[in-house]
Amino acid sequence: MTSSSTSENPVPPGPRRRTVIAAGATAAALTIGPPGTAYAAAAPDADTATGAPRPGTGWQRYVHGPASRTVRPQRILDPTGDVRDPDALLKPGGAVTVLRRPQPAPAPRWPAGTTAEASSSHAGNNGNDGRPRTYDATNAVDGDPDTFWNDDTPAAFPDVLTITMPEARQLSGITVISNSDGVPTAFTVDVWADGAWTNAATVSDNDVIQRAVPFRTPVPASRVRITVTAVQDTPRGAFTRINEVWPEPVEPPAAPPGVTVDFGKVVVGYPRIRFTSASDNAPGVRLAFSETRRFLTDRSDFTRSDQSGGAGQGTDQFAVPPQGADWTDHKGFQAGDKVYADGLHGFRYLRITLDALPSDAPAAQPWGTVEIDSVGLDFTAYRGTPGTYRGWFLCSDDDLNRYWYGAAYTNELVTDTFREDDVDPRGAWSASLEGRLVLHDGAKRDRDPYVGDLAVSARTLYLTHDDAAAAARNVLADLADHQRADGWIPPASISGYTLPLFDYPLWWVTCSWDYVLYTGDRNYAARYHPNLVKVLDTWYPSVTGEAGLLSKGLNGTGGYGDYAFLGRTGRVTYYNVLYVQALRDAARLARLLGRESDAARWTERAASVTDAINTHLWDADAGAYLDSATGPARHAQDGNALAVTAGVADAGRAASALTHLDATTRLPYGNAFMDNDTLFAGASQRVYAFTSYPEIVARFLAGRTDSALDQIRRTYGWMDGHDPGITHWEGIGPGGSLYEDAYTSMAHGWSTGVLPALTHHLLGARPASPGYATWEVCPQPGDVAWAQGRLPTPHGALLVAWENSGSVFHVVLDIPRGTRGTLVVPGDGRRLTVRARGRTLWDGRHASSEGVAVVDGRVTISGLGPGTHDFTARRDS
Repeated sequence: MTSSSTSENPVPPGPRRRTVIAAGATAAALTIGPPGTAYAAAAPDADTATGAPRPGTGWQRYVHGPASRTVRPQRILDPTGDVRDPDALLKPGGAVTVLRRPQPAPAPRWPAGTTAEASSSHAGNNGNDGRPRTYDATNAVDGDPDTFWNDDTPAAFPDVLTITMPEARQLSGITVISNSDGVPTAFTVDVWADGAWTNAATVSDNDVIQRAVPFRTPVPASRVRITVTAVQDTPRGAFTRINEVWPEPVEPPAAPPGVTVDFGKVVVGYPRIRFTSASDNAPGVRLAFSETRRFLTDRSDFTRSDQSGGAGQGTDQFAVPPQGADWTDHKGFQAGDKVYADGLHGFRYLRITLDALPSDAPAAQPWGTVEIDSVGLDFTAYRGTPGTYRGWFLCSDDDLNRYWYGAAYTNELVTDTFREDDVDPRGAWSASLEGRLVLHDGAKRDRDPYVGDLAVSARTLYLTHDDAAAAARNVLADLADHQRADGWIPPASISGYTLPLFDYPLWWVTCSWDYVLYTGDRNYAARYHPNLVKVLDTWYPSVTGEAGLLSKGLNGTGGYGDYAFLGRTGRVTYYNVLYVQALRDAARLARLLGRESDAARWTERAASVTDAINTHLWDADAGAYLDSATGPARHAQDGNALAVTAGVADAGRAASALTHLDATTRLPYGNAFMDNDTLFAGASQRVYAFTSYPEIVARFLAGRTDSALDQIRRTYGWMDGHDPGITHWEGIGPGGSLYEDAYTSMAHGWSTGVLPALTHHLLGARPASPGYATWEVCPQPGDVAWAQGRLPTPHGALLVAWENSGSVFHVVLDIPRGTRGTLVVPGDGRRLTVRARGRTLWDGRHASSEGVAVVDGRVTISGLGPGTHDFTARRDS
């Protein structure tokens, strides 16, 4: 298992035991008070004198947003080297933490006239930082540790470096200084003495950058030959890289003094350190950031400079002046082209080390004394506090409450202002977004607004902080404003709005409908209706094949990607069921604007594509939809789940497809997004919360509440119970690991679907028409004893509270003015007696009030208007 689950992990490993919060089992626990308040049923917040729950309390304890913009770490981990009083970092204004490191002895030098040659040398280029570099053998003896020899035969050995001195000298050994981006793991050292090569040392299993190689006996030699037979394989290739060779064996110095601060959860913003003083030699401090403890090393788990030049070489640097400094980490160089910091970071753990890059000398030195008063963070994202929540949720299952508010906090971390220095450096900056509130995809990366992510994160936003709904509108409008002439809509601003994705224009359509549905913003619908027409009636028809199905590869789209950059071509179920969903959502937008011909055309096309999907992509033998009509048979979570939620699958196919996913994709940490590995190795072990969300919704819609809750508990329980805890991951890999190791984003907005799933389906409340003009409450309790929640609407709060004792279901609604809606009572209507205010509305066979009926076997009460409504349904034995 590669997920952090060792005894050192501060987050308890694995899903926690489910805790049930008592409801009080009284009608009072479900009474709705004045508009805008509700009685939460959490016993710990009950009035100690009367036992009655307090209005609007209970849920606040789960909120994770910081109390202020200045965030402090919670504890100290892993001090190394000479560090005095590390805990002082947690107490600003008191004692100070002191890091000391002695000045190292000068490195041994080869005599003047020494030369070097190699079996091969990589051609020069501009390196990772855009500056011209050479990789010749002479770099290994030039005394500059920032240059290095790089062979030109990746993963092919041996690689040979030969050093020649002008005359023989006594050698007791050598030191090999490797590149931090991979080290030679096995090599031999030969010396030229008495007219022949003699083996002087053999090294195996090397894993250190500075390796002292003492010879068996001192020997007079004029040449040294290093033969490398194995190296570490790194993302930059299995090359031999040697920065320096010294003519003496020098053991590496003691670990530099350093200390790790733990903020307790992922945070995002500008790190801030208050240095009180330093020695007068400009001692350097290096900062490494990580969302998980496992990937906390001398390099950050991710830093934008790695994608745009590598000036920081994986850390942020600062040279501390003698008088100290109140330093905030902003992007840029401290001195000319030296001492680089990357600025904003998303992380949980921060490692502070007294050290400096060799290339930063003399502006920063790797020794001296530094005194630190405090460490903190200037938090930049949306700061969610109990006072900012417009919507909330609470139920009898403590685990579900944690997952809901973990999703809310994850989404707050990615709701931030678009700033040039803080977004993805790969061509993502856009003047049209600068300074605007947006929904990024991740806190640490990519930090760019992707419209597919909004399919989940925007719903989470609307249900928690509707005052920030502009963050979604800003993205949707900006992407529409950059629509291509042929109708294609870019997925994000990255690569100058040119990243070719096949599916994301469809998500733009659906997200546009969602925005109007939750906010009622008719002006947005009217302004961008022409974009809707162009993407659906021009671009997608250009990639539609003879069967009436979208076919990736047509019109030059063979190289287009999708949400996971999967190598799928031809008729892919996911693309086509998403197309049906987009067409139906577009029709709803058109009807809102009175454009009936558009609505009719798109509705008719949706029906036609639905028929084609069921004809060409249904696998009767497996009882599920094929992932693609091209290549080996496989069945994907995305296509099968969306087939249910988009209404492509009838009840029989929906039941069969969900049963197939149960049988083939179930894992301890969620449901895999593929049922086999024919697309790529490990596909059947990978979990995306992004595609798990529609499967969870599909299970609720199919009446499989227990399996929906089980999938939630496995998926979100795993993330909640493993480092970093609380926030929701971009993806989970084999064994519950981070699916892309350190690169994985551990706070990703597209993974927050548990929040809308619980609000819309467990609690059961959701909008039915734009701006909640009409709504539906259809609770699906499963094994949950009670639930309460508030949904923010343009008209005010919609409050729902219910309790389910098995034989009695009690629900109270508080409905805002200007809205009307429908309540669907859970259970078999033929066995229920439903009463309200002492009146029997349904006796199991007959309705005694207008608006009460049995629809699809359940009692439905329609036409409910503003005010408080209280219903009790008793199940007949």
